[in-house]
Amino acid sequence: MIFITGASGKTGQAVIQALAKRGATIRAIVHHPHQIETVKAVGANEAFAVDLHDKEALLKTAQGAQGIYHICPNVNPDEIEIGQTVIDIARACSIQRVVYHSVLHPQVEAMPHHWLKMRVEEVLFESGLNWTILQPCAYMQNIMSGWQTIISEGIYYVPYHTKARLSIVDLKDVAEVAARVLLEEGHEYAIYELAGPQPLSQDEVAEILSRVLKRSVSARTLDRTLWKERAQAGSMSTYAIETLVKMFEYYEAFGFTGNPRVLSWLLGRPPATLEQFLNRQVAFS
Repeated sequence: MIFITGASGKTGQAVIQALAKRGATIRAIVHHPHQIETVKAVGANEAFAVDLHDKEALLKTAQGAQGIYHICPNVNPDEIEIGQTVIDIARACSIQRVVYHSVLHPQVEAMPHHWLKMRVEEVLFESGLNWTILQPCAYMQNIMSGWQTIISEGIYYVPYHTKARLSIVDLKDVAEVAARVLLEEGHEYAIYELAGPQPLSQDEVAEILSRVLKRSVSARTLDRTLWKERAQAGSMSTYAIETLVKMFEYYEAFGFTGNPRVLSWLLGRPPATLEQFLNRQVAFS
């Protein structure tokens, strides 16, 4: 039985689906009670609404698990505290296999949420547990947040320069790897960088969108002041806004690039290209 924290987000749901396809029993931890049916619908056998700061409740719900897949809620200032709690729970419940969903290049202090994940990795090194760390780059699925504008206006907005080159990966590929390292032997004490086929500038992303959608799409830089105003209107926390702005600034200055060979080896095939991902999205839309 696999215990998944942060299960209601797009990453958690994708991992649940990948595990369910392999016949795993899944116990999902969500934040709000209304999310319970959502994760059950995608394959979780059990689901509980638990605050990840509540050590006693986590201890109770983790009983009987053989593995943990830990996803901390996105851009959370308490990432280290929550990670330590999950590690303590694994020890208390004698759960030897812990897979941590980290991020590509956690060493970058200029991106605070990356830096916090590196600190959790350090705690894992000292835990005495059987751990594996996955470090995915940005998801291709993130493009879908602006899908209506892309379709209706032919504009792909990003809050950094359109020349910035980023590695992106299909979340389905990440989830497939997560299921493999949770259920197969031989991944103990490994740190796996998970990057898609090749880094792309945002102008190149727009060119691929144009080709797939058979219409002109151009990439444009969204003013970060406007982005912040929209984020504030959407009730995003001040910490998350400031942290993500620092990430955008880093992307613009240095890009965010990784190598696809580790992911290719883990999948036993080349990772999905952006064009393949977009064709899949169009087919289902």
